[in-house]
Amino acid sequence: MKGIILAGGQGTRLHPLTISTSKQLLPIYDKPMIYYPLSVLMLGGIKDVLIISTPKDLPRYKELLGDGSEIGMHFEYKEQKEPKGLAEAFIIGEDFIDGDSVCLILGDNVFYGQSLTNLLEEATQLKKGGVIFGYHVADPREFGVVEYDKEGNVLSIEEKPEHPKSNYAIPGLYFFDKNVSKYAKTIKPSARGELEITSVMNEYLKRKQLKTILMRRGIAWLDTGNPANMLEASSFVKTIQDRQGLYVACIEEIAYRKGLITKEQLTELGTKLKKTNYGKYLLSIAKGQL
Repeated sequence: MKGIILAGGQGTRLHPLTISTSKQLLPIYDKPMIYYPLSVLMLGGIKDVLIISTPKDLPRYKELLGDGSEIGMHFEYKEQKEPKGLAEAFIIGEDFIDGDSVCLILGDNVFYGQSLTNLLEEATQLKKGGVIFGYHVADPREFGVVEYDKEGNVLSIEEKPEHPKSNYAIPGLYFFDKNVSKYAKTIKPSARGELEITSVMNEYLKRKQLKTILMRRGIAWLDTGNPANMLEASSFVKTIQDRQGLYVACIEEIAYRKGLITKEQLTELGTKLKKTNYGKYLLSIAKGQL
């Protein structure tokens, strides 16, 4: 399975912060926002990742992440010249997907939890159809909402319904089979002129090929769409790291734990950042102290 991180858009809800830079390059506590969705793909065992962003911002992502080889990954980059909807990612990334299954994750979503890796590994086994997650929220009227049966088959998807059929919102993490680009090219733009991810999900739903996996208690899903959300996410990450002494979304650590890089490579990466707590953390892992 391959992965796509959609890190485009204008970030207008974060102006003036995002007038000169991409939202996903801004920090969530001690690391760039894009590290968080990237870490999710890595935890799921995905090694090939396409990063989609604006023509202006794409060089900055290349400077930050390179080709991925330093952490045993493979990164490619493509432009989304203007925001035309989430589903456009599957059209832009058609050659990259190349008949494989694919996971799309939004660049401004933060996930954290002990059981997250198991859920991701389950979803990445997908061979046919689509898989979305359901996340329990107090007020689902502000989200896309999934209705499902006891076998996990999706029965309906509603956008910000006045009378929700469940309390499970759909977070920005989607898994689809090789047909997703074909379906994305057939959908029509919505009233706001965008190719909606809901339309892609409905293509699978009408074929009875859409499943949901519920994120139960103990998993955090945080949006970072406005300054208050970003501050909350940063405080959350800081609290976890300060209390446990273990980092959230540390891509070098994940690469090492997954066997993608050696201890020597991890040491080299940590040495480059040795003046920071982040670098010292990597060196502690390499020395077997964590």
